[in-house]
Amino acid sequence: MKVYGTHICIDCRNYQALQARRGFAAEFIDITASTANLKEFLALRDHDPVFAPVRERGGIGVPLFVNDDGRKTFDLDEALGWIGQPPVQPEEIAEQRPACGLNGCR
Repeated sequence: MKVYGTHICIDCRNYQALQARRGFAAEFIDITASTANLKEFLALRDHDPVFAPVRERGGIGVPLFVNDDGRKTFDLDEALGWIGQPPVQPEEIAEQRPACGLNGCR
């Protein structure tokens, strides 16, 4: 499995922490580490139908999980199932999102 992401994304960092904790194999491609990685990701993002809803809402679309058979998902639990891993448990989430509202994030 390949995982496209970036260290500046909380969901990507949580995925990387989970991978390190559980020790399963997957290739993490940091799209902000090089222009080659970014171009590879943008080729997918610009043309793959799985990104249509992401593009419509102005999102980036990471982390993106790509199975060895070509299937793609943004759902971590689905991707974990591909490699025989159980779903993520709440206590496995390393970084919690800040509580955000009209007055900003806390």
